[in-house]
Amino acid sequence: MPVLSEESDSASRHDGADAQVPDRDAPGVIAPPPVVYLVGLAIGFGLEALVPSASLPEALEWSVGILLLLTGLALAVSFLSALRHAHTPVDPYKPTTTIVTTGPYRLSRNPGYLGMALGYVGISVLSGALWPLVTLVPTLVVIDREERYLTGKFGERYLRYKAGARRWL
Repeated sequence: MPVLSEESDSASRHDGADAQVPDRDAPGVIAPPPVVYLVGLAIGFGLEALVPSASLPEALEWSVGILLLLTGLALAVSFLSALRHAHTPVDPYKPTTTIVTTGPYRLSRNPGYLGMALGYVGISVLSGALWPLVTLVPTLVVIDREERYLTGKFGERYLRYKAGARRWL
């Protein structure tokens, strides 16, 4: 399985820009990613309760909503499987031990976050609430810390992977 180990690029701890390894070997998330997505969704639904948005056609809500939700769930399961198969922690508070480049990581550098975002949008569409789509943007900003961490930790090896794999889709 093609994975890039921490030892394979230990000499390269700086990418030439401002991304250095943090003092603590972890991405520095403020909360577990599912919690961040749930908070964003809750804020969106709160806004929806205060200022109802336009409604979507029911057929669109169900067809698109279920498709997005199921795609997000499938991607999340695939992401978890790929990390477990590579023996690298899923826990964002533990150090990443490898860069996984197989499975969903061939399509996206962020398959777990993409899966959660698709599920988030699917829930929003299924419920007919559009405000959560607005709160998804700040949710994605909050969730976005791993790129700097992985560049600092794996250096040139991660930059090469990054050049060949899209960020989201």
